[in-house]
Amino acid sequence: MPEVILFLADEDAMVALGHRLAQLTAGNGLIFLEGDLGAGKTTLSRGIIRGLGHEGAVKSPTFTLVEPYEIGTMRAFHFDLYRLVDPEELEFMGIRDYFDAEALCLIEWPDKGTGFLPKPDLTITITPHEHGRQLKLLPQSTRAESWCAALALEFK
Repeated sequence: MPEVILFLADEDAMVALGHRLAQLTAGNGLIFLEGDLGAGKTTLSRGIIRGLGHEGAVKSPTFTLVEPYEIGTMRAFHFDLYRLVDPEELEFMGIRDYFDAEALCLIEWPDKGTGFLPKPDLTITITPHEHGRQLKLLPQSTRAESWCAALALEFK
């Protein structure tokens, strides 16, 4: 499936998309979130994590690199690699341990981890648009193709 392009008007729409992505992923997968500072990566992550059922705060992991969430039997990990100096630091923090089949990993600024991150299921690139935000969803696995097909129908 080719990339899917969505246009979202505001923060509420971004959070709603996050909720729907949470349902579609069922708490499993690897999603890369790309875009400039302030593009909405953390807002989308917040929507996904709350969509999985988390009721507390969802803060940006800019200074901690990763924020873990235990949501019932599900686990989600929200990474922000913006402040990463060297991708090899990921190896020292045991990054590979986070990528098991029973977790959802959201990674902001994945380009900072090049060479140390596995291939994602889905890459979402967020850019400003005259009426809000444009999101390009590029599926890179079979399951992400099904997520994108559903989203393409629902968010037109």
